[in-house]
Amino acid sequence: MDKYYTKPCNFYFGIQSEKKVKLKQSLPLGGNKLISFDSIEIISRKNSKLIGFKEIRKLKQSLRKKVNTDISNIVKKKKFKGLKFKISPILMGVINMTPDSFSDGGKYNKANSALERAKYFIKKGCQIIDIGGESTRPGAQEINLKNEWKRIESFFKKTKKLNCLISLDTRKRKIMDLASKYKVDLVNDVSGLNYDASTINFLRKTKKPFVIHHSKGSPKIMQNKPNYKNVILDIYDFFENKLKIINRNGIKHKNIILDPGIGFGKNLKHNITLLKHVSIFHSLGYPIMYGISRKRFIKDLVGLNDSKERIGGTISSSIWLMMQGVQILRVHDFNEVNQAIKVFRSLRFK
Repeated sequence: MDKYYTKPCNFYFGIQSEKKVKLKQSLPLGGNKLISFDSIEIISRKNSKLIGFKEIRKLKQSLRKKVNTDISNIVKKKKFKGLKFKISPILMGVINMTPDSFSDGGKYNKANSALERAKYFIKKGCQIIDIGGESTRPGAQEINLKNEWKRIESFFKKTKKLNCLISLDTRKRKIMDLASKYKVDLVNDVSGLNYDASTINFLRKTKKPFVIHHSKGSPKIMQNKPNYKNVILDIYDFFENKLKIINRNGIKHKNIILDPGIGFGKNLKHNITLLKHVSIFHSLGYPIMYGISRKRFIKDLVGLNDSKERIGGTISSSIWLMMQGVQILRVHDFNEVNQAIKVFRSLRFK
């Protein structure tokens, strides 16, 4: 039996979107009238078809029911503890307290420099900061728990003074336990909760919000010829199955973010496909996060125009994702990306 997926298409923005929604010519994405859509693509592993809303009633009953359920997930307002998505995307500022992260390794691996960076982000309007002590770049070697905690302990002891949400980037349940004694508002486990079997127990016990991140294999081997039958639908199915497992394990809250994991077990074609077809993940009914900042795919696309911080590629990708309704972007250069989005929104949305 064929499985079908629903992807919102043909987006409108700002005043135009609000007018379309008022006239019932488009539907708001995530309850936000500033971004809406007026058609959907119905996709299976065999084919796809783009249709308008009026054509939904012509579908077979079982498919019509599935499509209407998906649309309900797409349009419902996203509620998340500590975050409001009326103006999106929300930017998550990245601070890697490591000597070997792919982009900023060694730059903020001391507590004082990391705290100064965090305060800078907050001053510029950052609502959420992601802190990690283990590099998970392609080819990275795993470090032990003691060393990972040693890198971030001093920072977390001072997090209560920071006026923002703190996201903990770790795969280890014990690190989650230790950091939670201070301040952890969100758990960002790049293994998709697969590395440490006890992580789900921690999340159930503490009821902390968390990210389901897709990754194919460990960082050491994830870029060794990654393959998929269909990268979009395979990752969609991964999220769907993981959400069922989480629910069966007693986690009933909806404070969950989905991250398809750009660069985590994906080649260039996979990454571009995930960027182009991102809107399909809205039908799962949860906020979507993308980490595109300074990623390798930018270098692969621009060749000799590559640069160390890849701000141009990060900004263009960020604006594209904003126009696809992505709610959260994980970025290193918070101020520069925020500046670009504010200017673009002023020109495009008003």
